[in-house]
Amino acid sequence: MAVIEQQLMRSKKVNNGGLLGKLVGAHSQFQVRRALWGYVFALPWILGLLIFWIGPILASLYFSLSEYDMPGTPQFIGLANYQKAFTSDDLFWPSLARTFQFTGMYVPVAVIGALFLAVLLNQKLTGTNVYRTIFFIPHLIPAVALAVLWIYLLQPRLGPINNILRNIGVHDPPKWLAARNSALYSLTLINVWAAVGGNTMLIFLAGLQGVPQELYEAANIDGATAWKKFRHVTLPLLTPTIFFNVVLAIIGALKVFTTALVATQGGPSYATWFFALHIYTEAFQYSRFGYGSALAWILALILLFFTFIQVRTSRRWVHYESG
Repeated sequence: MAVIEQQLMRSKKVNNGGLLGKLVGAHSQFQVRRALWGYVFALPWILGLLIFWIGPILASLYFSLSEYDMPGTPQFIGLANYQKAFTSDDLFWPSLARTFQFTGMYVPVAVIGALFLAVLLNQKLTGTNVYRTIFFIPHLIPAVALAVLWIYLLQPRLGPINNILRNIGVHDPPKWLAARNSALYSLTLINVWAAVGGNTMLIFLAGLQGVPQELYEAANIDGATAWKKFRHVTLPLLTPTIFFNVVLAIIGALKVFTTALVATQGGPSYATWFFALHIYTEAFQYSRFGYGSALAWILALILLFFTFIQVRTSRRWVHYESG
């Protein structure tokens, strides 16, 4: 009897082991099929990434090392395009310096203005949603339409702004976009006006609403003024949002293009000839795709450099809440 019981126990173990193996195998097959279907559904995005992003990036890198003037075929020339940019292109350094000047004016005003506006719109007042919509509307206007609108508003002789200035006693109002000494500042004004109430403001609003109300209540108990609450409570907890917006603002400013192309075409006298406009002109007006690609890669490296510097220096002033 003992021998028979031992054999029965062994057979049960074998049967249980076989059943367990079958279950594990079925589960593994299910996981494989599930993963395969995941890749199938992700395939359109993967193909789009390869065809429309990675492919053009690699192609532009090859073109930047080639002499490629349309019509024609690329001829590999190594770093000659980059050498030309740094040594023999008369518009390279001025356009780069002008882009940096624009960035230096635009970024602080746009970020601080968006923060100030977000603080005002974060107050629990009647009609706040209406005001938020009004301030966000300029951001929804297409850049080309926005530039055309400001061309009309800033027209030196017939524009509404100069007519208002004449009516209040300004006998010689600025020529705005038509004068070399004021065109860059006018373009900065246009871009700041469009940016202050846009995504930067919305991101700041989201950051402000994430500040714990308990900290404000504790500050009120301590008798803190509105400025002290902003300085010691709001601002430290908002530094990650500020950092994010500054990074995006610098990237956007270094790529400034549309308003300059539509409003001034880089003039007058190259006063608004930005680096992105220089890339566009070389690549698509003069059909120098090789040299235009080299300029584009230089801009990409500049963007990476500034972003890297900001990430490294952010450790000194950005405050992250510990989880």
